[in-house]
Amino acid sequence: MYPAPAFESKICPPDQLAARVASLPRPLVFTNGCFDILHRGHVTYLGQARALGAAMVVALNSDASVRRQGKGDDRPINTLEDRLAVMASLGCVDLVTWFDEDTPIARILECQPDVLVKGGDWPVDRIVGAPETLARGGSVHSIPFEHQRSTTSLLEKIRRL
Repeated sequence: MYPAPAFESKICPPDQLAARVASLPRPLVFTNGCFDILHRGHVTYLGQARALGAAMVVALNSDASVRRQGKGDDRPINTLEDRLAVMASLGCVDLVTWFDEDTPIARILECQPDVLVKGGDWPVDRIVGAPETLARGGSVHSIPFEHQRSTTSLLEKIRRL
């Protein structure tokens, strides 16, 4: 039997997050999302987000949380376990965790990030955790999309074929 890939050690259960984050270098970047089918838009965004700090934590919506977002009855396509492993394999990601709630506010409060980031479809004033991050002296960024890609449009294209 082969050992588990080293990147799997980046997968962090929520109850261990605060302790694991304490060992990461600062400034700490935090972002979140479904990241159901990873595509160029995702990896470009994640690389840009990571460049804003010395380490980055990504929190993924649980499968139930994704379903509550109304993305479709068949979403997520990939299970949380699979999405965690794919995200953990990226070099720009230092830790990956998850949340079952509708928002990642609990993970944000546990991490106390210096930099909070979302994609360009999120105005800064609507980013969950922005007031708390700004109150601690951190910064909040909405990174414009460089590549117009989405999992929803990718799935529509596949279904048309």
